[in-house]
Amino acid sequence: MIRQVTSIDEIKYLTKTFHSKKKSVGFVPTMGALHAGHESLLKKSVSENDITVASIFVNRTQFNDPDDYKNYPRTIENDLHVLEKAGVDILFLPKYEEIYNDDYRYRVIENSLSKILCGSSRPGHFEGVLTIVLKLLNIVSPAKAYFGEKDYQQYLLIDGMCKALFMDVEIIPCPTVREKDGLAMSSRNLLLTSDERKTAPNFSKVLRNAKSAALAKARLEELGFKVDYVEDLYKRRFAAAFLGKVRLIDNVQI
Repeated sequence: MIRQVTSIDEIKYLTKTFHSKKKSVGFVPTMGALHAGHESLLKKSVSENDITVASIFVNRTQFNDPDDYKNYPRTIENDLHVLEKAGVDILFLPKYEEIYNDDYRYRVIENSLSKILCGSSRPGHFEGVLTIVLKLLNIVSPAKAYFGEKDYQQYLLIDGMCKALFMDVEIIPCPTVREKDGLAMSSRNLLLTSDERKTAPNFSKVLRNAKSAALAKARLEELGFKVDYVEDLYKRRFAAAFLGKVRLIDNVQI
């Protein structure tokens, strides 16, 4: 049965004990509302490490829209089922007051990649992401941490942060998991209406098939998406667009 831990001191004690016994620790940080995409990360960690720790923490510092934070899905009972099924050993459920005991006075700032794509339309987002990931990695001290390629910009930033700060952790990217109709799995998909859910698979299809980013943007707008950006970088096509009130992101290799 999975062990649930809320105290930072307790999780640090446990992981230090594992290290002293030469047991490798894998880590999957999440914000909950777990789906098959998360499950793939969890299973990879379980297969590659002696102990797997997952965390669930809806990190308010990365939400530039308070309503987005308020409406973010919380599905703890289902999450526990997913974690148990995947074979996770420990669930870390930190408390905001303990994680941010400095009242977010200290934060990680990156001045290049974090300012484009999602960073240009979500001010402060990646500061919140990098700060919480740094805190969690320092607390859990894993040998490996796993992140999905759906948030490829996030993966690049986290991997770059760890290398820049000489952190003793390997950041493992994992392929995007998709629904049968091609929609990238995301916790936010739960917020789509039935009609929006029928339209949503066109997002990835257009990104894959359009001959240019500009043509992809135009086609998505024709289909009813409110496009934030479509850009080709790092041999990938990155995009973010709204369907109704739900902001979807995706990227595909080109």
